[in-house]
Amino acid sequence: MIHRHLATQDVGRGQLWALVPGDRDRVSCFFPAGFPQQAITNTDGFVVEELRSIGSGVQVIGRAGRVGEGRVLPLVGDRRTGLATNPERQLFRSLRTALTQRMAEDDRALRDWLVWHAHHHGLEAALVVDRSGANPAAVVARLAAQPVEGIARVMILTTDQPLGRPGEGDERLPFHAPDAPGKDRMQVPAPDPLRAPFGEMILYELCRALYLGEARGVLNVDVSDLVTPGQPTVFEMAEASPRGVVMLAGRRIYPWGVDDAASLGFADHICERFDGAPGNPRWCIAPDQLPDGAVWRMVRIGGVDAGDRARLYWRCTGLRHPTARISEIVPKTALVEDALLLATLPAFFGGTPQRPPTEELKPAAQRSTNVTGIVTTMKNEGPFILEWIAYHRAIGVDTFLVYSNDCTDGTDRMLDLLQTKGILQHRENPFRKTDLKPQHAALQAADAEPVIKALDWVVCMDCDEFINIHIGEGRLTDLFAAVPDANMISMTWRLFGNGDVDGFRDELITERFTSCAPQFARKPHQAWGFKTLTRNTGIFKKLGVHRPKGLKPQLVGHVNWVNGSGEPMPETEYRNAWRSTIGTYGYDLVTLNHYALRSAESFLVKRDRGRVNHVDRDQGLNYWFRMNFNAEEDRSIQRMLPRLREEYDRLMADPEIAAQHRACVAAHRARIDALRRTAKYDDFYREITGERLRRLSRMLEHFGSNVFLAGPDVIPDEVLDFADRPDFFFTIPDAQVPSEAAAR
Repeated sequence: MIHRHLATQDVGRGQLWALVPGDRDRVSCFFPAGFPQQAITNTDGFVVEELRSIGSGVQVIGRAGRVGEGRVLPLVGDRRTGLATNPERQLFRSLRTALTQRMAEDDRALRDWLVWHAHHHGLEAALVVDRSGANPAAVVARLAAQPVEGIARVMILTTDQPLGRPGEGDERLPFHAPDAPGKDRMQVPAPDPLRAPFGEMILYELCRALYLGEARGVLNVDVSDLVTPGQPTVFEMAEASPRGVVMLAGRRIYPWGVDDAASLGFADHICERFDGAPGNPRWCIAPDQLPDGAVWRMVRIGGVDAGDRARLYWRCTGLRHPTARISEIVPKTALVEDALLLATLPAFFGGTPQRPPTEELKPAAQRSTNVTGIVTTMKNEGPFILEWIAYHRAIGVDTFLVYSNDCTDGTDRMLDLLQTKGILQHRENPFRKTDLKPQHAALQAADAEPVIKALDWVVCMDCDEFINIHIGEGRLTDLFAAVPDANMISMTWRLFGNGDVDGFRDELITERFTSCAPQFARKPHQAWGFKTLTRNTGIFKKLGVHRPKGLKPQLVGHVNWVNGSGEPMPETEYRNAWRSTIGTYGYDLVTLNHYALRSAESFLVKRDRGRVNHVDRDQGLNYWFRMNFNAEEDRSIQRMLPRLREEYDRLMADPEIAAQHRACVAAHRARIDALRRTAKYDDFYREITGERLRRLSRMLEHFGSNVFLAGPDVIPDEVLDFADRPDFFFTIPDAQVPSEAAAR
């Protein structure tokens, strides 16, 4: 058990890690990250043979003259010399050795790590780059007091220079945990070069030159990493490889919970992300089998094609980022207990890890019925309520739970009336009693409603969204029959523009508005938003705007989520997705027609009332621009018009309902007229109905994301002449996007 300390030399232009002598006058000079490469040159006394850039460090190989006890350096300017650092490669000669870094792990974890790899992989030695700040002499003494069977040598290597990336904070903090949730809300850690994520990549090649060049094998993983057990060992795999290299892929694993960070150990790591994938590449090599010119780097061996085969290792993330609150470093909704981890790690290391609680499906998961309900929020939607209710009753929706707030057009009176008629359930939105936005407050309240708990299927959607089913007779029974095993069906939006309809009239939205976005419309990002029909199984904890939230990971195996074409949604979408992607959009079975604008006059009222969720955002020109897609025509929903009219007429046959509908229409008309009498809204109306925006509404598929963030004013007038070109594309640089727009 030994300690070595690498001390740099000041050579004027910066620091020199080491000058390592080779045969005759040949040397390797190692300069740390940030050293000015332009300062390196042939000089009187140094002939440069090879220059390697490794990370942002530099290795120079060449022939150096002697000046006293020093060697000439290849630096521009005054002649400089450096003292040689004699290699000690005999220390690890013929040993299967690990080159590892230690940061947050304590001495107990280091010893456990040595025991694991000695037992499972025949590890015989370790060079530990110790960044923990612990006293190296004390570490050596403690290891020597409890030697590990099979381990012949351990070197603790410290340095006089920080090894972290400049400007970054302590790697141990949750901010640097790859899976930590809410990083956008975290405070960026203050720079800590001693403990920042590793940045001195040249250290691997330096350790090769000084210590490891004659080792039988070298395994590159950190002290928080455990190479999975099994035959052949990782060293045997490297030795059997034609190029002397086997790549390693890390799978991050986690505890479910711990009492305190100080007690956390390898045995606690029994969970992994159900949607995780191996990453963090590392390697194991047989050095004497490497081809000439191979370079040791942190994540690969430069100059060697190692092939696709990789050995797995477990990255024990709780040890890398110690915390008693595991939810700080990974969403608990992503963690599932892994049978192999549970059977392996506690038994080997000793300990009783905390385990996830058991969860069971709700009885509704086993029912064969398909009673379906909608939860929605409304504010000043009076003229449009009856069509929306009638249409969805016509396709098979059984229950409507509507939350309203601050209505001035009779919406609340219409909803109360429809409740007395048994058409829906109406509630006052409780958002003022919470810190939540209106839509979120409504969904939270709906979770506790018996009428929702009794449903087989539930969807959260708005009064400007219509479920458009393309199979069978266009009813929900046809959709459920097409995907009988599904318990989640995401319906991707198709944005319907105003179709150059300026004036409000009391007519059916689904009949009057037919201009829309293409099906393949990735931008703006709202174009492929979706809403999700969800079976009431209890797999998720609560309702969500676009899909249920709070996945219970213990039940993730029961998720059967399909898109609008009936294709399975990937696991990576299970927790946070709210919009479709190139790989997940589909319209074959069902589309969600989204009439976000309606007529230009009605949009004035929508802008005036504000948004139900993003209450702090203006539905102004930019919103109109990005949602007003008039590129194509789609009348597919109109096959349902006979059923819609039948249901609509049945509702309007009630004199009280008909009278209240007329009152809502009159209030809407009056509000439009009042707004148009103001300069602000009249100017706005003239702009959105002007020729420029009408032409742009047929070109939206050709604009990049930044154009939608910045708004139509960034589009040069000459772009309007490209309307007939099917393949043009226009966007703007990030720097031209207003900061407040980019933040949204």
